[in-house]
Amino acid sequence: MKNTPFTSKHIAAGARMLEFAGYNMPISYTGINEEHQAVRKNAGVFDVSHMGEFILKGENALDLIQRTTTNDASKLTKGKAQYSCFPNEQGGIIDDLLVYCIEENKVYMLVVNASNIDKDWNWLQKNNDKQVEMHNISDDTCLLAVQGPNATKVLQSLTEMDILNLKYYTFAKGMFAGVENVLVSATGYTGAGGVEIYFENKKDNADKIWDAIFDAGSAQGIQPIGLAARDTLRLEMGYCLYGNDIDDTTSPLEAGLGWITKFNKDFIAKDKLQTQKQEGIQRKLIGFEMIDRGIPRHGYEIFDKEGNKIGYVTSGTQSPSLNKAIGMGYVENNYSSIDSEIFIKVREKQLKGSVVKIPFS
Repeated sequence: MKNTPFTSKHIAAGARMLEFAGYNMPISYTGINEEHQAVRKNAGVFDVSHMGEFILKGENALDLIQRTTTNDASKLTKGKAQYSCFPNEQGGIIDDLLVYCIEENKVYMLVVNASNIDKDWNWLQKNNDKQVEMHNISDDTCLLAVQGPNATKVLQSLTEMDILNLKYYTFAKGMFAGVENVLVSATGYTGAGGVEIYFENKKDNADKIWDAIFDAGSAQGIQPIGLAARDTLRLEMGYCLYGNDIDDTTSPLEAGLGWITKFNKDFIAKDKLQTQKQEGIQRKLIGFEMIDRGIPRHGYEIFDKEGNKIGYVTSGTQSPSLNKAIGMGYVENNYSSIDSEIFIKVREKQLKGSVVKIPFS
């Protein structure tokens, strides 16, 4: 297992550590519910240094991004970011990612999922037929996500960058906690506000920034947060997790990601996705809440009231904020409308649920 630059900090803080995407990661510290509520109501710090980062440079960098992603990156100007995905040749999703415009038409940073770093890198290389300069900086990059309604208030004292007023899906670069060339963005994966802090893993940068954040946030009660709470927070917002809700066999249209699928440009599998849009999708990713008591889990089967299998659960949990069991899953399109009655097979019992709007409330 790989360690992040913060592994010793997690262990010292009493984290329960487990393997995730090849890394030794903190799953929880004080407990999922407490950590979840800390982020929803205050501020928490996630170590997400396991994520992958690629730099693409040169006059053809934008062209490579445009051909390999579904969203329209030509709309990005310096200091803006975008959510997108890599489609495979069948129209499935190789990965979802963030695209950061460092310098318009010249320099971009792509942030990809930890489990897909090699797969994504190889896919980009395979399609890089115009000699775009590519750098995989994943192992040299630290990433902390400081999330929650009080996150930017805590962090503002550590930098002259105006992060209190950082707009959604924008970023700034500058000095942070005495470390130069730090990128601070507001993309979020919790729905609770806050920022992400990217910086180079060299010298004592990791210790300086980690210690500065917790010193600045001690009076506010800032806490380290594990990946388990990150999962419950993103699920309440209906955000997809790669490997659960989206993968190589699911299309962005089926996953409700039509809003990042722009047909005004050429990209891999555009024709297949356009046909799918015209003919209509056969299945759809839905959100649901349980009516009968029981917690849905990834892989559980979904049935209609006649007992016909109509789909499967991709993510599920007992929501700490809502105090009810919620989930997401793919169902046949006929059963995807709001208030549709569905049944989840939990331990040989079929428990009633109802399709609801995402984000959950």
